[in-house]
Amino acid sequence: MRITTKPWTVAGAATALVAFHANSVAASVGGPDAAAASPIITYDDVPANRIGELETSIGFYQAIELAENSLLFSKQSKYQDIEVHKSKFYGKILVLDGVIQVTERDADSYNEMMAHIPMFQHPNPKRVLIVGGGDGYVLKEVLKHHSVEHVDHVDLDEDVIHTCEEYFPQWGDAWKDPRAFLHICDGAQFVRDAADGTYDVIIQDSSDPFVVGEDGTMTTLPSAALYEEDHICQLHRILKPNGILNIQGESFNVPTSLGGIISWRRNMEACGFKRTRYGSIMTSSYPTGQIGLLLGEKEPSLSADYASVSRRYREMISNEKKTTYYHPPLQKGCFELPLWAHENIYGSEDTSDLLCDNWQTIDTKDS
Repeated sequence: MRITTKPWTVAGAATALVAFHANSVAASVGGPDAAAASPIITYDDVPANRIGELETSIGFYQAIELAENSLLFSKQSKYQDIEVHKSKFYGKILVLDGVIQVTERDADSYNEMMAHIPMFQHPNPKRVLIVGGGDGYVLKEVLKHHSVEHVDHVDLDEDVIHTCEEYFPQWGDAWKDPRAFLHICDGAQFVRDAADGTYDVIIQDSSDPFVVGEDGTMTTLPSAALYEEDHICQLHRILKPNGILNIQGESFNVPTSLGGIISWRRNMEACGFKRTRYGSIMTSSYPTGQIGLLLGEKEPSLSADYASVSRRYREMISNEKKTTYYHPPLQKGCFELPLWAHENIYGSEDTSDLLCDNWQTIDTKDS
């Protein structure tokens, strides 16, 4: 979905941005005197040393300002260009093929939600499969659940894992846990080779399935195979009868991505998931500040209730395994979408079961 402007090529790209006149804002909140004292932000004030992403379908561009001499690491692996940059406000940033993957400042939001929403939705997850997520953050969060006995982590690029072990040790040490088993191979092939009913939870933390060019042309990327119906059905096959699937769901703010959300959800339903829901995540370093997840449940009646989620969360954080973004109210709240997004994704469907209204009223003391 995204086109990237790399830090060494964007110095002249400031003219593509819309100028922001600080006086108009100051005048609206502090009167004429405040406006007169406020600086004017012009095109030339946009930091040249930045890494940004352009969503051509909505004409949206955003960037993160980098520190001086920001490049800490660079390597061309067998599959992609790997970089680690130091930013002024977002800490270290992992960049793959010019696209921001994680930043130290807000990596918690996406990764905690990708891990804990499916893990808490299952009443007792023991065996877990993670496809993608080579930075190790989702794995780190999954391992916080004491019920977990075995996690297969499948990623194609070993160089990404080694990079994160060195530059992001706060989550890049997850593979040292004896419950974690790393497999460097193709995720789709690993899934095809797995036995029926192997896993309680599967988390697919894959990269974007397509990219839209400046002329509006959509180019399919290799990871698109992980969103096709055949692969989703394979994931359904290797889940246990009460299994939970969670996949990276892109942003509903981008029309091409919204179309993908609708299509991928249909694939999940076609494969037999009885309840499929889109959950929203606020992540400032991703385009438009929002990304999502698609949760599929084979048998919703066997999923955990809120009392169980709340109790297990309290147990988890009491063992010094705290979270900074996820808390139990989001187990339901993330699925409450803006009306226009809800209507686009669900259409005229009966969505009375999507928010698990049979759950007890949420007590914020449990969060």
